[in-house]
Amino acid sequence: MKIAFSPCPNDTFVFHAWVHGLIAGAPELDVTYADIDKTNNWAAEGKGPEIQKISYAALPWVLDEYTLIACGGALGRGCGPLVLTKDQMNDPASLSGLRIAVPSERSTAYLLFRLWTAQNVPGGVGEIVVMPFHEIMPAVRDGKIDAGLVIHEARFTYPQYELSLLADLGNWWEEDTGLPIPLGAIIAHRSLDIEEITKWVRASVKYAWSHPEVSQTYVLEHAQELSMEVAQSHIDLYVNEFTENLGEDGYAAVRALLGRAMKEGLVPEFDLNKL
Repeated sequence: MKIAFSPCPNDTFVFHAWVHGLIAGAPELDVTYADIDKTNNWAAEGKGPEIQKISYAALPWVLDEYTLIACGGALGRGCGPLVLTKDQMNDPASLSGLRIAVPSERSTAYLLFRLWTAQNVPGGVGEIVVMPFHEIMPAVRDGKIDAGLVIHEARFTYPQYELSLLADLGNWWEEDTGLPIPLGAIIAHRSLDIEEITKWVRASVKYAWSHPEVSQTYVLEHAQELSMEVAQSHIDLYVNEFTENLGEDGYAAVRALLGRAMKEGLVPEFDLNKL
């Protein structure tokens, strides 16, 4: 069975057990490690593996072919994307007309950014430049980009690049809605046995929690030179109760995000009951 997910610590931690044949009855996995921008587009084009990690923001483009799995993804509190600048800015309106780097045009981070700028940046920002998330902070530091929208471990490492925090979009979303932030979703092709897929993913999550030390080597192999301390902080932030089961709050958060986006014309219209 083919699967694609990112090399980030939360994904490798979650899927370590299944990838390494530690889940009874689960089929062998053929893994492609890919940035979220690639999987978002693969899924929307009907390409790529049978199971993929994509942004929740990309769901409206894929639900004809794929269904959302109720576990394995990234959704939580205090874990949203950040808007960073080289020089200290206190007013979001300062972004008006500037060049902004984002990790994917169909990422949850960018969708939150668009909803936030609609409220806070009169006239809107300037050029949007898509680049792999690990290239964004160096680009902002070096003056190639005016500001960057960052995700993942950048929450912990951006001070090393001497960058300043303009906005925490997770905090903005939580204060505005009271709901957690839907970031990364696990989807599976509708031709598969979704109940079985869900069972195997959930078993892999539970194994990871029960044997956290077993996955450390695998996590660090793919963690792009992160220290284990930073990788563990990443895991602690993004692997939580919603990773085991989206539950009522998780589904409510996804519907709130995509419902708002549909009203603003930022995503294609679809039936929220499909989720």
